[in-house]
Amino acid sequence: MSLGALMEEKRRATTSSSSSQVHMSNDIDWQMLDKSRFFFLGAALFSGVSTALYPIVVLKTRQQVSPTRVSCANISLAIARLEGLKGFYKGFGTSLLGTIPARALYMTALEITKSSVGQATVRLGLSDTTSLAVANGAAGLTSAVAAQTVWTPIDIVSQRLMVQGDVSLSKHLPGVMNSCRYRNGFDAFRKILYTDGPRGFYRGFGISILTYAPSNAVWWASYSLAQKSIWSRYKHSYNHKEDAGGSVVVQALSSATASGCSALVTMPVDTIKTRLQVLDAEENGRRRAMTVMQSVKSLMKEGGVGACYRGLGPRWVAMSMSATTMITTYEFLKRLATKKQK
Repeated sequence: MSLGALMEEKRRATTSSSSSQVHMSNDIDWQMLDKSRFFFLGAALFSGVSTALYPIVVLKTRQQVSPTRVSCANISLAIARLEGLKGFYKGFGTSLLGTIPARALYMTALEITKSSVGQATVRLGLSDTTSLAVANGAAGLTSAVAAQTVWTPIDIVSQRLMVQGDVSLSKHLPGVMNSCRYRNGFDAFRKILYTDGPRGFYRGFGISILTYAPSNAVWWASYSLAQKSIWSRYKHSYNHKEDAGGSVVVQALSSATASGCSALVTMPVDTIKTRLQVLDAEENGRRRAMTVMQSVKSLMKEGGVGACYRGLGPRWVAMSMSATTMITTYEFLKRLATKKQK
């Protein structure tokens, strides 16, 4: 994703290197968007993407809280046999409800930061590649922090609903599985508020920031660098012809590359975060919120460092599919929401 007019202006000014610059797909800046249309269409498009990918998130969550290594195939078969299709969509209503405000915060922070930081880096005389990486990395960081104010409570409710009814977890973790039974998202919200107070909705908020802020920063920085590199090779192979099909291919490959980097770097922290939000610790017969150290110790006891990477497969797949779909949808959305030129 380029920095639009500023990059073009800099490229024209730098005549000595104009032949070696790579022109990527035209960028649409924040000021060019019809905001109401952008948010309305974004809510609809991203809700559809979330619906399609939600079952993979359920598999990842169950793998992460499992005390033993269980394959996705076995978890899928168990859910289908014991819980039916609805087992793959436990907590989906709650998750979907939080998608709209969270995505609005995310996209707003992303575009504003990318535009502001991008302009600043170009004025400082940084190279196009460095400007892209810094602007996208900063945008990913701030957008993740903004979105987590909404996503953390939604995650806690939806993840508890996801693992509820998992026979293997109830059997192997009777002391740490949350003892409350939830009928739906509203019931879960009410019971968490009653037992843990408002703080219960932000259990693991700090580690959520440590998970998603670096993850988004790594993703957007990796994406911008991968896209620039792939565009260069693609346009060279196809005689510098730019087309919509090529743009989608480049975005998909760049997204998959960025997702791999991000998943590998942040997987252990994501596993700890999920356990903090879903599991409880039992001390002297009393249920208490699990601490980071208790979560780490239990993971080391169950399987060492390898236990921290349970769910890596579905998380990588989910991130790749989600990112590829999201980024192509996002670019499409920005074009739909562009203000008409007068």
